[in-house]
Amino acid sequence: MFTGMGFQPIFCLCNAMDLKEFLEPTLAGLGYELVDLELGLRGRLIRVFIDKRGGVGVDDCARVSNHLSRVLAVENVDYDRLEVSSPGLDRPLRKPADFERFAGEMAKLKLRVPVEGRRNLVGLLHPMKDGAIRVEVDGKVLQVEMSNLEKARLVPRISFN
Repeated sequence: MFTGMGFQPIFCLCNAMDLKEFLEPTLAGLGYELVDLELGLRGRLIRVFIDKRGGVGVDDCARVSNHLSRVLAVENVDYDRLEVSSPGLDRPLRKPADFERFAGEMAKLKLRVPVEGRRNLVGLLHPMKDGAIRVEVDGKVLQVEMSNLEKARLVPRISFN
């Protein structure tokens, strides 16, 4: 970060959490959701995964990349490379809003503590209830607390029509 000639930034975007908290409202203002953020190469690479209803295309990634390049320059964030991408067909699910939005879709969940003897679940997402994820596996709806979720992703739906 540039601090020469007596200039001090208003705030420091020194780590992923700071940057994430900064990027979420910035992207929301453009109509996108921050799905994930990765910092690599000792903070020299910033990789941003975005989504929006209807999906993300190349033009969306270019628009966000151009906007973020200007914003990060103004905020004096020191980096070498910025990558903006869609989350892919197997989009990660992290927030309660993700599970609500994708109710009716197939998902793969990895749990910290087994539910009914299983740590890995693949099934149909149902709307959340009382803050718990609901997933139908083998005809039975199981409830999983958010705190028990290690990892969750959509199962890609591929058709050959």
